[in-house]
Amino acid sequence: MTFLDYLISIDARTALMGRMMRRLGVDRQLKVVADHAAVTNRAVDRCRSCGHQDECSTWLDEHQQADDPPDYCRNRDLIARLQHAAGQR
Repeated sequence: MTFLDYLISIDARTALMGRMMRRLGVDRQLKVVADHAAVTNRAVDRCRSCGHQDECSTWLDEHQQADDPPDYCRNRDLIARLQHAAGQR
């Protein structure tokens, strides 16, 4: 893998995280949590280290609306906390 391939892979995974947060309606809540930058960075790191990029992309394409992320999502707990804070749960 070239360095450029690595950067593209990181960007694609970060984009998947953004799509997941928007799909589950917690993107705005993520922006207002205490220590927003650190929370977001940890979420991005979890997404970047996930081995389910293709499955995630397919899941997002197939689920126009969803209450929960797929079971393999490494940000599942964060999403649940954000949903609770937003009054979605």
